[in-house]
Amino acid sequence: MKTMSITIGTRRKRHYACIAAGFVIGLPSAADAQAAEPTSEDILVTGRHAADLTVPNGTASRLNLSPLETPATLSVIDGATIRARGDMTIADAESRAPGITSVGNLGNGGTALAARGFSGQGSVLQLIDGVRLFPAAGTLTFPTDPWMVERIDILNGPASVLYGQGALGGAVNVLMRKPNTKHTEIDGEIGYGSQDTFHVAAGAGGPAGEHLSYRVDGSYRRSDGYVDRGQSRSYALSATLRWAPTDTLAITVRDDYGNQNPMRYFGTPLIDGRLDDDNRHRNYNPRDGYVRFRDNRTSIQVDWTPSTALTVSNQAYRLTSKRSWLNLESYCWVATDRSCPNGNGGGAATPGSIYRTDMTGIVHDQTQWGDQGSVTFRTPIADGLSNDVVIGFDMNLVKLTYSHNFGAEPQVSEVDPYNFDPGVIVDTQGIAPRYRTRTTEYAVFAEDRLKLGDQVSIVGGLRYERDRIQRWTIDGATEAFALDKRLHNTTWRVGSVYQPIPTVSLYAQYATGVDPLGTLTTYSTGQVQFSNAVGNQIEIGAKAVFLDGRGTATLAAYRIVKTGLLAQLTPTSPIEQIGQRSAKGIEAAVSIDLPRGFGIDANGSVLNARFDDFLSGTANYAGNTPPDVPETMANLWLRWTVTPTVQARAGLRYVGRRFSDNANDFRIPGYATVDTTLSYAVTPRVAVDLHVYNLFDAAYAINSYGVQQWVLGRPRAVDVSLRAGF
Repeated sequence: MKTMSITIGTRRKRHYACIAAGFVIGLPSAADAQAAEPTSEDILVTGRHAADLTVPNGTASRLNLSPLETPATLSVIDGATIRARGDMTIADAESRAPGITSVGNLGNGGTALAARGFSGQGSVLQLIDGVRLFPAAGTLTFPTDPWMVERIDILNGPASVLYGQGALGGAVNVLMRKPNTKHTEIDGEIGYGSQDTFHVAAGAGGPAGEHLSYRVDGSYRRSDGYVDRGQSRSYALSATLRWAPTDTLAITVRDDYGNQNPMRYFGTPLIDGRLDDDNRHRNYNPRDGYVRFRDNRTSIQVDWTPSTALTVSNQAYRLTSKRSWLNLESYCWVATDRSCPNGNGGGAATPGSIYRTDMTGIVHDQTQWGDQGSVTFRTPIADGLSNDVVIGFDMNLVKLTYSHNFGAEPQVSEVDPYNFDPGVIVDTQGIAPRYRTRTTEYAVFAEDRLKLGDQVSIVGGLRYERDRIQRWTIDGATEAFALDKRLHNTTWRVGSVYQPIPTVSLYAQYATGVDPLGTLTTYSTGQVQFSNAVGNQIEIGAKAVFLDGRGTATLAAYRIVKTGLLAQLTPTSPIEQIGQRSAKGIEAAVSIDLPRGFGIDANGSVLNARFDDFLSGTANYAGNTPPDVPETMANLWLRWTVTPTVQARAGLRYVGRRFSDNANDFRIPGYATVDTTLSYAVTPRVAVDLHVYNLFDAAYAINSYGVQQWVLGRPRAVDVSLRAGF
């Protein structure tokens, strides 16, 4: 194993010193650790954990209803299960949920998802601890590491009434690990595996007095990658303090930092329209290309519950993101007629070569401030009749400076597909600030549940939101005002839940949603005349808990329609906001703890996504499947606790075929991968894990970067890790 070293930049030294000091001060002594109460479970993770449909959850409803009480599809994956399965990224873990697939690449930060026929950061909203994240140019890079995750909640279908624009396909809420207020916890893991992959992480937390508790975590990852020059490294730090001076008041302060240098890989070009095993591990990016992401969030949460009838909550936060790219991003194989789908400079390229172009340098310097508050009233009206209502506000300010080198001389080169000198970047202009934007959002929302006895409830919600985007162009030291765009939207939902027995729910819901045209924070002058796209969904479903709580099942059917797409009737006619697309489908999930240590977690989704009305020049895309949308998905996890010290897991992930263009001329085949884990508990608190990823070494594309440039997934890999928890 290589020696691990971490170099911390001067700008962050004080930040890390403070976190390290907090760790040292708060870390319990060995005697304290021995005296602390044991955790509720041994090191081997068994059972469904947070999959319980009876546990209250604040993601699908601000009233903290349980999934059984909520007229929507909500999936929960807890952090312990994520780590036991060996998921190495948060996107990997999220795509285990019903109807969710990863469409990540370096351009969107590796975090973009698809849900219910819609994809990307403008249609599947990302949140952290219930607070929405604003993407810049379709990119999000935070949170960074699954070690820090307490659980992930996935709300399928429109979520704009809860969180605002950009959530027509769904919303994914990553909840970070919090202090244990009862006893001290210390856990960690260290692992090594294929592609010289190394990971080490540790955390500790617990009470630090009568009213104070804490949690600190750190994680470091590095790998040589599965393509040439595919090195990556990242680290994440987190520190949390919770002060509860009374039983009714709690104040939580936390800071989370992530630093990523991901694999500088933009995809593999197909050879004659097919994936070639001989170039599967080639990286066509120059040797000095780079990608860097740095994110830092600081937040303070106040929760006050003066009585069972009243709850007041407020969260204020600041998130900074600095993202940098400088790469040669597009590659295509040149056919005998001198053409290639990414363009080849007028047909002058050499047949049989790989044509490289799109030298791109970009920097995002983004800061997001926000404050979100709510008041909840719970009112009994009569015997069996009650009403709960929450009202609140959401305010955000996002400042973005966008730097690029788009005016540089084009860098074009041809290389042999299999044996070539990667070369270096030639930037004739340099990356400099080109424009800045200021985005403000003000929203008020309300949600209400009227409970009509033990069997029927009606849930409704309303949100009014105003957005303002201001943009200035930058030319050296000179700024010029470019646009001032104002948007306002009202979204709402209403649904009903019928529980014939306490463990079974039947529900129906109608919801509306809003999606931006592209990304709100990078609104351009070409979009200023248009408004957001809007949509609606009808959903019906059923949920059940059975086998005395050892099993859960959900089933949902839905139809979503999105209108307001930009379309152009003829090449010379103006662009109009008249297009429409839709998706309809069925999702199902089941989780069962069986006798003799067996367990099953399975989910699947089948949908039909299409453009209903979408014209662009002389092309009519009506009836086609939108890009990046798989129409069949499935996940299956089998677990077997063979003995109290031995556990085996096997997971199957299936993603159906997709298209990489509107015309559906370029198809990405479906794929299936199998991951397995064998765990041995050396003691009740220490385990050795053997993870085998992509057991059958399937060659598959997670996404495409260009119509015939596939971003391939990890080939077969074997990792060994040691986990401990006290």
